[in-house]
Amino acid sequence: MKRTIIWILALVVGAVLGMLGITWLDDVMNFIATIYTRLFQLLAVPTIILAVITTLATFGSKGTGKVFVRTLSYTLLTTIAAAAVGGLLYVVIAPSTLPETVLSALPSVSNEETVVELSYFDHLLSVIPNNIVKPVLEGNVLSLLLLAFAVGIGLSKLPDSENKAVVTKGLLGLQELLFLLIRWLIATLPLGIVAFSAQLSAQVSAGVIADSIGRYVLVVLGGNVIQFFVVLPLFLLLRGLNPVHVLSRMVPAVLMALFTKSSAATLPVTMETAEERLGIKRNIARFVLPICTTINMNGCAAFILVTSLFVMQQGGEPITLGTILLWLVISVVSAVGNAGVPMGCYFLTLSLMSGIGAPVAVLGIILPIYTIIDMVETAENVWSDSCVAAMVDHDL
Repeated sequence: MKRTIIWILALVVGAVLGMLGITWLDDVMNFIATIYTRLFQLLAVPTIILAVITTLATFGSKGTGKVFVRTLSYTLLTTIAAAAVGGLLYVVIAPSTLPETVLSALPSVSNEETVVELSYFDHLLSVIPNNIVKPVLEGNVLSLLLLAFAVGIGLSKLPDSENKAVVTKGLLGLQELLFLLIRWLIATLPLGIVAFSAQLSAQVSAGVIADSIGRYVLVVLGGNVIQFFVVLPLFLLLRGLNPVHVLSRMVPAVLMALFTKSSAATLPVTMETAEERLGIKRNIARFVLPICTTINMNGCAAFILVTSLFVMQQGGEPITLGTILLWLVISVVSAVGNAGVPMGCYFLTLSLMSGIGAPVAVLGIILPIYTIIDMVETAENVWSDSCVAAMVDHDL
Protein backbone atom coordinates (compact mmCIF):
# COMPACT_ATOMS: atom_id res chain seq x y z
CA MET A 1 0.00 0.00 0.00
CA LYS A 2 2.86 2.37 0.90
CA ARG A 3 4.53 1.74 -2.46
CA THR A 4 1.28 2.40 -4.35
CA ILE A 5 0.77 5.74 -2.56
CA ILE A 6 4.34 6.79 -3.38
CA TRP A 7 3.83 5.86 -7.03
CA ILE A 8 0.57 7.84 -7.24
CA LEU A 9 2.27 10.88 -5.66
CA ALA A 10 5.08 10.53 -8.21
CA LEU A 11 2.43 10.42 -10.94
CA VAL A 12 0.89 13.70 -9.72
CA VAL A 13 4.27 15.43 -9.37
CA GLY A 14 5.25 14.38 -12.89
CA ALA A 15 1.96 15.62 -14.35
CA VAL A 16 2.48 19.04 -12.74
CA LEU A 17 6.08 19.27 -13.99
CA GLY A 18 4.99 18.36 -17.52
CA MET A 19 2.33 21.07 -17.60
CA LEU A 20 4.87 23.79 -16.75
CA GLY A 21 6.08 23.79 -20.35
CA ILE A 22 9.75 24.33 -19.45
CA THR A 23 11.84 23.05 -22.36
CA TRP A 24 14.95 22.02 -20.41
CA LEU A 25 12.81 20.27 -17.80
CA ASP A 26 10.93 18.35 -20.51
CA ASP A 27 14.27 17.28 -21.99
CA VAL A 28 15.48 16.02 -18.60
CA MET A 29 12.24 14.09 -18.02
CA ASN A 30 12.45 12.52 -21.49
CA PHE A 31 16.06 11.53 -20.78
CA ILE A 32 15.17 9.87 -17.45
CA ALA A 33 12.12 8.12 -18.96
CA THR A 34 14.29 6.73 -21.75
CA ILE A 35 16.83 5.42 -19.22
CA TYR A 36 14.17 3.56 -17.25
CA THR A 37 12.56 2.12 -20.39
CA ARG A 38 15.95 0.82 -21.57
CA LEU A 39 16.80 -0.68 -18.20
CA PHE A 40 13.53 -2.59 -18.00
CA GLN A 41 13.91 -3.77 -21.59
CA LEU A 42 17.44 -4.89 -20.69
CA LEU A 43 16.15 -7.01 -17.82
CA ALA A 44 13.11 -8.31 -19.71
CA VAL A 45 15.05 -10.54 -22.13
CA PRO A 46 17.03 -12.56 -19.54
CA THR A 47 13.92 -12.67 -17.33
CA ILE A 48 11.95 -14.42 -20.07
CA ILE A 49 14.74 -16.88 -20.91
CA LEU A 50 15.61 -17.86 -17.35
CA ALA A 51 12.00 -18.02 -16.14
CA VAL A 52 10.96 -20.55 -18.77
CA ILE A 53 14.16 -22.64 -18.69
CA THR A 54 14.30 -22.96 -14.90
CA THR A 55 10.60 -23.75 -14.60
CA LEU A 56 10.74 -26.51 -17.21
CA ALA A 57 14.05 -27.87 -15.90
CA THR A 58 12.95 -27.86 -12.26
CA PHE A 59 9.38 -29.11 -12.60
CA GLY A 60 9.68 -31.13 -15.80
CA SER A 61 7.77 -30.86 -19.06
CA LYS A 62 5.06 -33.26 -17.87
CA GLY A 63 3.98 -31.02 -15.00
CA THR A 64 3.85 -27.93 -17.20
CA GLY A 65 1.50 -29.42 -19.78
CA LYS A 66 -1.65 -28.51 -17.87
CA VAL A 67 -0.27 -25.09 -17.04
CA PHE A 68 0.48 -24.31 -20.69
CA VAL A 69 -2.92 -25.57 -21.92
CA ARG A 70 -4.78 -23.47 -19.36
CA THR A 71 -2.62 -20.44 -20.09
CA LEU A 72 -3.29 -20.74 -23.81
CA SER A 73 -7.03 -21.32 -23.25
CA TYR A 74 -7.48 -18.29 -21.01
CA THR A 75 -5.34 -16.19 -23.35
CA LEU A 76 -7.46 -17.02 -26.39
CA LEU A 77 -10.74 -16.56 -24.50
CA THR A 78 -9.81 -13.13 -23.13
CA THR A 79 -8.32 -11.97 -26.46
CA ILE A 80 -11.39 -13.05 -28.42
CA ALA A 81 -13.60 -11.31 -25.85
CA ALA A 82 -11.59 -8.07 -26.18
CA ALA A 83 -11.87 -8.09 -29.97
CA ALA A 84 -15.59 -8.92 -29.78
CA VAL A 85 -16.22 -5.99 -27.43
CA GLY A 86 -14.39 -3.69 -29.85
CA GLY A 87 -16.41 -5.00 -32.81
CA LEU A 88 -19.70 -4.59 -30.93
CA LEU A 89 -18.87 -1.02 -29.93
CA TYR A 90 -17.92 -0.24 -33.54
CA VAL A 91 -21.39 -1.28 -34.65
CA VAL A 92 -23.14 0.60 -31.84
CA ILE A 93 -21.14 3.86 -31.97
CA ALA A 94 -20.67 3.69 -35.76
CA PRO A 95 -17.71 6.01 -36.53
CA SER A 96 -18.49 8.11 -39.57
CA THR A 97 -16.53 8.31 -42.80
CA LEU A 98 -14.15 11.26 -42.97
CA PRO A 99 -14.89 14.02 -45.52
CA GLU A 100 -13.25 13.53 -48.89
CA THR A 101 -11.35 16.80 -48.48
CA VAL A 102 -9.75 15.47 -45.30
CA LEU A 103 -8.88 12.10 -46.83
CA SER A 104 -7.29 13.64 -49.91
CA ALA A 105 -5.15 15.95 -47.77
CA LEU A 106 -3.73 13.20 -45.56
CA PRO A 107 0.00 12.46 -45.83
CA SER A 108 1.05 8.86 -46.24
CA VAL A 109 2.52 7.17 -43.15
CA SER A 110 3.76 4.17 -45.06
CA ASN A 111 6.48 3.36 -47.53
CA GLU A 112 7.51 0.27 -49.38
CA GLU A 113 10.49 -0.42 -47.15
CA THR A 114 8.39 -0.28 -43.97
CA VAL A 115 5.71 -2.60 -45.36
CA VAL A 116 8.27 -5.18 -46.40
CA GLU A 117 10.09 -4.97 -43.09
CA LEU A 118 6.93 -5.35 -41.03
CA SER A 119 5.23 -8.06 -43.08
CA TYR A 120 3.32 -10.34 -40.73
CA PHE A 121 4.56 -13.45 -42.57
CA ASP A 122 8.15 -12.22 -42.17
CA HIS A 123 7.40 -11.78 -38.48
CA LEU A 124 6.26 -15.42 -38.23
CA LEU A 125 9.31 -16.67 -40.11
CA SER A 126 11.58 -14.67 -37.80
CA VAL A 127 10.39 -16.85 -34.92
CA ILE A 128 12.62 -19.67 -36.21
CA PRO A 129 16.16 -18.52 -35.34
CA ASN A 130 19.16 -19.42 -37.48
CA ASN A 131 21.64 -18.75 -34.67
CA ILE A 132 21.54 -18.35 -30.89
CA VAL A 133 22.92 -14.81 -30.66
CA LYS A 134 20.57 -13.04 -33.08
CA PRO A 135 17.29 -13.44 -31.10
CA VAL A 136 19.05 -12.11 -27.97
CA LEU A 137 20.46 -9.08 -29.78
CA GLU A 138 17.13 -8.30 -31.46
CA GLY A 139 15.01 -9.04 -28.39
CA ASN A 140 12.85 -11.44 -30.44
CA VAL A 141 10.63 -12.74 -27.64
CA LEU A 142 9.01 -15.56 -29.61
CA SER A 143 12.38 -16.90 -30.76
CA LEU A 144 13.71 -16.69 -27.23
CA LEU A 145 10.69 -18.57 -25.91
CA LEU A 146 11.23 -21.28 -28.51
CA LEU A 147 14.88 -21.64 -27.50
CA ALA A 148 14.00 -21.50 -23.80
CA PHE A 149 11.38 -24.23 -24.22
CA ALA A 150 13.88 -26.43 -26.06
CA VAL A 151 16.63 -25.96 -23.45
CA GLY A 152 14.25 -26.30 -20.50
CA ILE A 153 12.59 -29.46 -21.78
CA GLY A 154 16.01 -30.85 -22.73
CA LEU A 155 17.28 -30.30 -19.18
CA SER A 156 14.17 -31.93 -17.72
CA LYS A 157 14.74 -35.03 -19.88
CA LEU A 158 18.40 -35.43 -18.96
CA PRO A 159 19.05 -38.17 -16.40
CA ASP A 160 19.94 -36.91 -12.94
CA SER A 161 23.67 -36.31 -12.72
CA GLU A 162 26.20 -33.93 -11.25
CA ASN A 163 26.49 -32.05 -14.55
CA LYS A 164 22.71 -31.52 -14.75
CA ALA A 165 22.61 -30.33 -11.14
CA VAL A 166 25.43 -27.84 -11.79
CA VAL A 167 23.71 -26.38 -14.86
CA THR A 168 20.33 -26.16 -13.11
CA LYS A 169 21.77 -24.56 -9.97
CA GLY A 170 23.76 -22.12 -12.10
CA LEU A 171 20.61 -21.03 -13.95
CA LEU A 172 18.66 -20.69 -10.68
CA GLY A 173 21.51 -18.64 -9.23
CA LEU A 174 21.48 -16.31 -12.24
CA GLN A 175 17.72 -15.94 -11.88
CA GLU A 176 18.03 -14.97 -8.20
CA LEU A 177 20.69 -12.41 -9.14
CA LEU A 178 18.43 -11.04 -11.86
CA PHE A 179 15.53 -10.63 -9.43
CA LEU A 180 17.82 -8.82 -7.00
CA LEU A 181 18.67 -6.32 -9.77
CA ILE A 182 14.96 -5.97 -10.54
CA ARG A 183 14.17 -5.20 -6.89
CA TRP A 184 16.89 -2.52 -6.87
CA LEU A 185 15.45 -0.94 -10.01
CA ILE A 186 11.91 -1.02 -8.62
CA ALA A 187 13.14 0.72 -5.46
CA THR A 188 14.16 3.74 -7.56
CA LEU A 189 11.08 3.62 -9.77
CA PRO A 190 9.28 6.69 -8.29
CA LEU A 191 11.84 8.83 -10.12
CA GLY A 192 11.01 7.00 -13.34
CA ILE A 193 7.27 7.48 -12.80
CA VAL A 194 7.78 11.22 -12.31
CA ALA A 195 9.61 11.29 -15.65
CA PHE A 196 7.03 9.15 -17.50
CA SER A 197 4.16 11.25 -16.13
CA ALA A 198 5.88 14.54 -17.00
CA GLN A 199 6.57 13.24 -20.51
CA LEU A 200 2.89 12.41 -21.07
CA SER A 201 1.66 15.64 -19.49
CA ALA A 202 3.94 17.69 -21.75
CA GLN A 203 2.57 15.91 -24.84
CA VAL A 204 -1.01 16.60 -23.79
CA SER A 205 -0.26 20.25 -22.98
CA ALA A 206 1.36 20.67 -26.38
CA GLY A 207 -1.86 19.61 -28.09
CA VAL A 208 -0.68 16.21 -29.23
CA ILE A 209 -4.10 14.72 -28.51
CA ALA A 210 -6.19 17.84 -29.09
CA ASP A 211 -7.48 16.85 -32.55
CA SER A 212 -8.95 13.43 -31.89
CA ILE A 213 -11.25 11.47 -34.19
CA GLY A 214 -14.12 11.39 -31.73
CA ARG A 215 -16.14 8.26 -32.24
CA TYR A 216 -13.18 6.13 -33.32
CA VAL A 217 -11.31 7.05 -30.15
CA LEU A 218 -14.46 6.40 -28.13
CA VAL A 219 -14.72 2.89 -29.61
CA VAL A 220 -11.06 2.03 -28.95
CA LEU A 221 -10.81 3.45 -25.44
CA GLY A 222 -14.37 2.41 -24.54
CA GLY A 223 -13.59 -1.16 -25.54
CA ASN A 224 -10.44 -1.14 -23.41
CA VAL A 225 -12.32 0.23 -20.41
CA ILE A 226 -15.08 -2.39 -20.72
CA GLN A 227 -12.54 -5.20 -21.09
CA PHE A 228 -10.54 -3.88 -18.13
CA PHE A 229 -13.34 -3.22 -15.65
CA VAL A 230 -16.09 -5.63 -16.78
CA VAL A 231 -14.97 -8.57 -18.93
CA LEU A 232 -11.73 -9.53 -17.16
CA PRO A 233 -13.30 -9.19 -13.67
CA LEU A 234 -16.11 -11.49 -14.87
CA PHE A 235 -13.49 -14.09 -15.87
CA LEU A 236 -12.02 -13.86 -12.38
CA LEU A 237 -15.43 -14.10 -10.69
CA LEU A 238 -16.30 -17.19 -12.74
CA ARG A 239 -13.13 -18.85 -11.42
CA GLY A 240 -13.98 -17.88 -7.83
CA LEU A 241 -11.46 -15.03 -7.53
CA ASN A 242 -12.06 -11.52 -6.17
CA PRO A 243 -11.20 -9.06 -8.99
CA VAL A 244 -10.85 -6.12 -6.57
CA HIS A 245 -8.26 -8.02 -4.55
CA VAL A 246 -6.32 -9.14 -7.63
CA LEU A 247 -6.28 -5.64 -9.18
CA SER A 248 -5.30 -3.92 -5.92
CA ARG A 249 -2.32 -6.25 -5.62
CA MET A 250 -1.25 -5.82 -9.26
CA VAL A 251 -1.55 -2.00 -9.36
CA PRO A 252 2.27 -1.44 -9.50
CA ALA A 253 2.59 -3.59 -12.63
CA VAL A 254 -0.45 -2.02 -14.31
CA LEU A 255 0.86 1.50 -13.61
CA MET A 256 4.29 0.55 -14.92
CA ALA A 257 2.72 -0.77 -18.12
CA LEU A 258 0.73 2.43 -18.51
CA PHE A 259 3.88 4.52 -18.76
CA THR A 260 6.37 2.21 -20.46
CA LYS A 261 3.82 1.23 -23.13
CA SER A 262 5.57 -2.14 -23.30
CA SER A 263 4.32 -5.31 -21.64
CA ALA A 264 7.73 -6.91 -22.31
CA ALA A 265 9.58 -4.10 -20.52
CA THR A 266 7.07 -4.34 -17.65
CA LEU A 267 7.53 -8.10 -17.26
CA PRO A 268 10.09 -7.92 -14.42
CA VAL A 269 7.70 -5.76 -12.38
CA THR A 270 4.72 -7.96 -13.27
CA MET A 271 6.50 -11.10 -12.09
CA GLU A 272 7.82 -9.53 -8.89
CA THR A 273 4.38 -8.06 -8.07
CA ALA A 274 2.53 -11.30 -8.83
CA GLU A 275 4.81 -13.32 -6.57
CA GLU A 276 5.34 -10.89 -3.70
CA ARG A 277 2.01 -9.04 -3.54
CA LEU A 278 -0.57 -11.36 -5.11
CA GLY A 279 0.99 -14.55 -3.78
CA ILE A 280 1.02 -16.53 -7.03
CA LYS A 281 3.26 -19.59 -6.78
CA ARG A 282 6.73 -18.86 -8.08
CA ASN A 283 6.78 -21.70 -10.63
CA ILE A 284 3.39 -20.62 -12.01
CA ALA A 285 4.25 -16.91 -12.21
CA ARG A 286 7.62 -17.49 -13.85
CA PHE A 287 6.15 -19.84 -16.43
CA VAL A 288 2.80 -18.21 -17.24
CA LEU A 289 3.70 -14.50 -17.27
CA PRO A 290 6.54 -14.66 -19.85
CA ILE A 291 4.21 -16.62 -22.16
CA CYS A 292 1.33 -14.18 -21.57
CA THR A 293 3.61 -11.21 -22.24
CA THR A 294 4.26 -12.67 -25.69
CA ILE A 295 0.83 -13.94 -26.75
CA ASN A 296 -1.81 -12.39 -24.47
CA MET A 297 -2.58 -9.11 -26.25
CA ASN A 298 -6.18 -8.12 -25.42
CA GLY A 299 -5.75 -4.44 -26.18
CA CYS A 300 -3.85 -5.11 -29.39
CA ALA A 301 -6.56 -7.41 -30.76
CA ALA A 302 -9.25 -4.78 -30.15
CA PHE A 303 -7.09 -2.04 -31.68
CA ILE A 304 -6.31 -4.05 -34.82
CA LEU A 305 -9.98 -4.92 -35.37
CA VAL A 306 -11.41 -1.44 -34.74
CA THR A 307 -8.65 0.38 -36.64
CA SER A 308 -8.80 -2.01 -39.59
CA LEU A 309 -12.56 -1.54 -39.85
CA PHE A 310 -12.17 2.24 -39.62
CA VAL A 311 -9.44 2.38 -42.28
CA MET A 312 -11.35 0.05 -44.64
CA GLN A 313 -14.48 2.15 -44.16
CA GLN A 314 -12.56 5.25 -45.28
CA GLY A 315 -11.63 3.35 -48.44
CA GLY A 316 -15.29 2.65 -49.25
CA GLU A 317 -15.37 -0.94 -47.97
CA PRO A 318 -18.84 -1.83 -46.62
CA ILE A 319 -18.61 -2.93 -42.99
CA THR A 320 -20.83 -6.01 -42.82
CA LEU A 321 -21.18 -8.67 -40.13
CA GLY A 322 -19.09 -11.02 -42.28
CA THR A 323 -16.32 -8.42 -42.54
CA ILE A 324 -16.31 -7.89 -38.77
CA LEU A 325 -16.18 -11.63 -38.03
CA LEU A 326 -13.39 -12.22 -40.57
CA TRP A 327 -11.27 -9.41 -39.18
CA LEU A 328 -12.01 -10.50 -35.64
CA VAL A 329 -10.24 -13.78 -36.40
CA ILE A 330 -7.39 -11.98 -38.19
CA SER A 331 -7.04 -9.54 -35.27
CA VAL A 332 -6.82 -12.30 -32.66
CA VAL A 333 -4.25 -14.30 -34.64
CA SER A 334 -2.22 -11.16 -35.38
CA ALA A 335 -2.30 -10.00 -31.76
CA VAL A 336 -1.05 -13.39 -30.54
CA GLY A 337 2.00 -13.03 -32.79
CA ASN A 338 2.65 -9.39 -32.00
CA ALA A 339 5.69 -8.32 -29.99
CA GLY A 340 5.01 -6.65 -26.64
CA VAL A 341 6.83 -3.43 -27.53
CA PRO A 342 5.71 0.21 -27.91
CA MET A 343 3.71 0.85 -31.12
CA GLY A 344 3.82 -2.84 -32.07
CA CYS A 345 0.07 -2.91 -32.77
CA TYR A 346 0.23 0.28 -34.83
CA PHE A 347 2.86 -1.01 -37.24
CA LEU A 348 1.23 -4.43 -37.42
CA THR A 349 -2.08 -2.80 -38.39
CA LEU A 350 -0.23 -0.69 -40.93
CA SER A 351 1.20 -3.85 -42.50
CA LEU A 352 -2.19 -5.60 -42.60
CA MET A 353 -3.88 -2.60 -44.21
CA SER A 354 -1.06 -2.16 -46.73
CA GLY A 355 -1.43 -5.81 -47.67
CA ILE A 356 -5.07 -5.38 -48.73
CA GLY A 357 -4.59 -2.00 -50.40
CA ALA A 358 -6.58 -0.02 -47.82
CA PRO A 359 -5.92 3.75 -47.46
CA VAL A 360 -3.16 3.54 -44.85
CA ALA A 361 -2.81 7.34 -44.90
CA VAL A 362 -5.76 7.36 -42.49
CA LEU A 363 -3.39 5.98 -39.87
CA GLY A 364 -1.66 9.37 -40.03
CA ILE A 365 -4.62 10.85 -38.14
CA ILE A 366 -4.40 8.17 -35.48
CA LEU A 367 -0.64 8.52 -34.95
CA PRO A 368 -0.72 11.75 -32.83
CA ILE A 369 -3.17 10.20 -30.35
CA TYR A 370 -1.70 6.71 -30.42
CA THR A 371 0.45 7.46 -27.38
CA ILE A 372 -2.67 7.55 -25.20
CA ILE A 373 -4.19 4.50 -26.90
CA ASP A 374 -0.94 2.54 -26.54
CA MET A 375 -0.72 3.36 -22.83
CA VAL A 376 -4.25 2.15 -22.10
CA GLU A 377 -3.83 -0.97 -24.25
CA THR A 378 -0.58 -1.96 -22.54
CA ALA A 379 -2.08 -1.49 -19.09
CA GLU A 380 -4.98 -3.70 -20.17
CA ASN A 381 -2.59 -6.33 -21.56
CA VAL A 382 -0.66 -6.53 -18.28
CA TRP A 383 -3.91 -6.64 -16.27
CA SER A 384 -5.05 -9.50 -18.52
CA ASP A 385 -1.69 -11.28 -18.02
CA SER A 386 -2.21 -10.94 -14.28
CA CYS A 387 -5.74 -12.35 -14.52
CA VAL A 388 -4.57 -15.34 -16.56
CA ALA A 389 -1.77 -16.07 -14.09
CA ALA A 390 -4.17 -15.76 -11.15
CA MET A 391 -6.70 -18.09 -12.77
CA VAL A 392 -4.08 -20.70 -13.68
CA ASP A 393 -2.63 -20.52 -10.16
CA HIS A 394 -6.15 -20.91 -8.67
CA ASP A 395 -7.01 -23.86 -10.94
CA LEU A 396 -3.81 -25.79 -10.23
